[in-house]
Amino acid sequence: MKRAVILAGGKGTRLRPYTVVLPKPLMPIGEFPILEVIIRQLKSHGFEHITLAVNHQSELFKAFFGDGAKWGMKIDYSLENMPLSTMGPLKLIEDLPSEFLVMNGDILSDVNYGEFLASHARKQSLFTISAARRTQHIDYGVLRVDGESRLNGFEEKPRIDYLVSMGVYAVSREVLDVIPRNVPFGFDHLVLGYLEQNRPVDVVEHTGYWLDIGRPDDYQKAIDDWPELSKDMDLT
Repeated sequence: MKRAVILAGGKGTRLRPYTVVLPKPLMPIGEFPILEVIIRQLKSHGFEHITLAVNHQSELFKAFFGDGAKWGMKIDYSLENMPLSTMGPLKLIEDLPSEFLVMNGDILSDVNYGEFLASHARKQSLFTISAARRTQHIDYGVLRVDGESRLNGFEEKPRIDYLVSMGVYAVSREVLDVIPRNVPFGFDHLVLGYLEQNRPVDVVEHTGYWLDIGRPDDYQKAIDDWPELSKDMDLT
């Protein structure tokens, strides 16, 4: 049985004033809240059991999604009594399988979540990060100087390419061993610890669509992109 944990406990402060009334994952994209889009995608990719890790306005999530029967799957809830960041909530969930998906509840993407998790399991990986490539445009002429403050290089309005975490992770149960109980513990703590220990962390670049609906302009872009993006999604 494919299992997913969706992180939906944040307050969505960057998306205010929208999130004063509704938590960010319940903001509508087209005819569905973004979290319902994710749940419908997971259903189409073979997931049968979803746990929503909730805190802020948890009763709204429970009222909307119930036990998941509407979508033909099991939905249950893990309630944080204090903010535990991104990885900390996993320690509260006692029945996680050997491999499972963890993702943020405010992501709009065309990732095949089922294949992403299956690939992680086939490779017997410890922790796998889904990543997207982004380009940062610098609007200034960049000066490079030597130790005596003399110019030794110049680049006019450079572009910097980099990979960013999409907030989608395939996780093996072994990861829970390093997560402390009842202490905020984030993605950064986990991967920095693994890097220090020279433990293997896999990165899979996703070349399709991805948008983190974190700010008002991102939310507007999601609304604008949705009619075209939804054509290729199975959300039945």
